[in-house]
Amino acid sequence: MDLHEIFLPYLAIINVIAIVVYGCDKLCAIQHRWRVPEKTLLAIAIVGGSLGALFAMSLFHHKTLHLKFKYGVPVILILQLAGLVWLHTPSN
Repeated sequence: MDLHEIFLPYLAIINVIAIVVYGCDKLCAIQHRWRVPEKTLLAIAIVGGSLGALFAMSLFHHKTLHLKFKYGVPVILILQLAGLVWLHTPSN
């Protein structure tokens, strides 16, 4: 089994999860209910959901004023993309 056969579906799933979790957290914030911890939201971005997290932040206008999200999630995405480029660059 090729790594891409696992990695691409994983990325799709984790990014959908990020959108759903960020959306649920925004809804809970509006309704003054239990919130998803910020560590959990950032962890989802770190494990591959950074694109979904950025999309959800924009879509739901959620966590956009918190500096660790406003700058942290884009930095996580940039580092992940840099890592992918590095992994796919020939070593010659």
